Amino acid sequence: MFPILRTASIAVATLALAACGGQPVKKPTPPPGPRPVSTAQSAVAVMASASGSLVSGKLTLRPMGDGVHLTGEIGGLGANRSHAIHIHEKGDCSAADASSAGGHFNPSGQPHGQVGHGPHHAGDMNNLVADAEGVAKVDVHASGVTLGGGAINDVAGRAVIVHAAADDYASQPAGNAGARLACGIIKIAR
Repeated sequence: MFPILRTASIAVATLALAACGGQPVKKPTPPPGPRPVSTAQSAVAVMASASGSLVSGKLTLRPMGDGVHLTGEIGGLGANRSHAIHIHEKGDCSAADASSAGGHFNPSGQPHGQVGHGPHHAGDMNNLVADAEGVAKVDVHASGVTLGGGAINDVAGRAVIVHAAADDYASQPAGNAGARLACGIIKIAR
C-alpha cells in the first residue's frame, strides 16, 4: 500500500510544479532612485567601412543633458542622401557586414522610434544627411543613455553603425535602414 501512496504523492507534486511552471514570472520593479550618470567625459568611435562600402570617419561622444551627444564627420556616403545612425548592442565590428554588432541598443525593451517623439530604442538617433560630396557632419543625440560607469544604459564599449538608407522611424525593429555601411566601437578617451 505504501508504494501506491508514494507514487500518487510524486504525481501530485509533479502536476503542481508543472502548473506553476506555466505562469509568467513577474520581474520586480526597481525602486525609484537616482538615475545613473555618465562617469566618462568623452569617448571616440573610429568608423570603418563594412559591407564593401567606402564609408569611414570619426565620432566624438560626450555626455549631454539626458544622454550622449555625437559629433564628427562621416565620408563616403551617398551624395545628398539621408542615412540612419544607431548605437548597437555589441561592441563587435568583426563581421564583414557588421552584423556582429547585433541589434539596436535597447536595454529597456522599447519599440523602435525617433528621439524626442515618444518611445524609442536607447540607440535610436536622428538621420544623417550627406552633402554633395557624400560627407555628413554628425551632430546627433542619443537620449536615455550614459557614457561609462557600467549602468544598464551605458553605451561605452558598444558599436555605432551607419546604414545605407534613412531610418523611417516606424518600421520594427530597425526602421528599414538597410545595410550597415560603417561600424565603430565606442571607446572611452583616456
